[in-house]
Amino acid sequence: MNAHQQPTGSAYFFQPETAKVESHTLSVLVSNEPGVLARVIGLFSGRGYNIESLTVSETEHEAHLSRITIVTNGTPTVLEQIKAQLERIVPVHRVLDLTVRARDLGQDRPIEREVALLKVVGHGDQRAEALRLADAFQAKVVDATIEHFIFEITGKSSKIDQFVAVIRPLGLIEICRTGIAAMNRGSQGM
Repeated sequence: MNAHQQPTGSAYFFQPETAKVESHTLSVLVSNEPGVLARVIGLFSGRGYNIESLTVSETEHEAHLSRITIVTNGTPTVLEQIKAQLERIVPVHRVLDLTVRARDLGQDRPIEREVALLKVVGHGDQRAEALRLADAFQAKVVDATIEHFIFEITGKSSKIDQFVAVIRPLGLIEICRTGIAAMNRGSQGM
């Protein structure tokens, strides 16, 4: 076998290494019952797929439905396989690739937001600079003492990454991020 035909480390070897890896946001509507999340996560781990972000919440209490938002990456073939395998899990009602749907409708990527809490410890000028940067990034102070601040910031993951990078030298000691919540633009629902 030539070097360019060697498997990439995945258990599934469908395309040559030259296939472009893409990041996609999947929205999965599931029955809200014990074990469903474990089955979805098991599909990813059992096949060596990576999850970049994962959020889960009940969305329709009366119908006992939850929405799982997964950001994953892979070649187009791998992404199609992930969607097909998710659809075969019994308590899954619908799988929607928000990235592809937006592209098919001629729209930008779906609306994606994330929330993060950041704890910053500092004194004097560092505290003043941390407050100034938080204001510039529209982060809110949700807790403060004479020794620390806890900031809350909401936005695209790239915005949160930028805020983390600029606040880190000012005494950032802890970060908690929710993962991405996403929804397509337009008047149609899931």
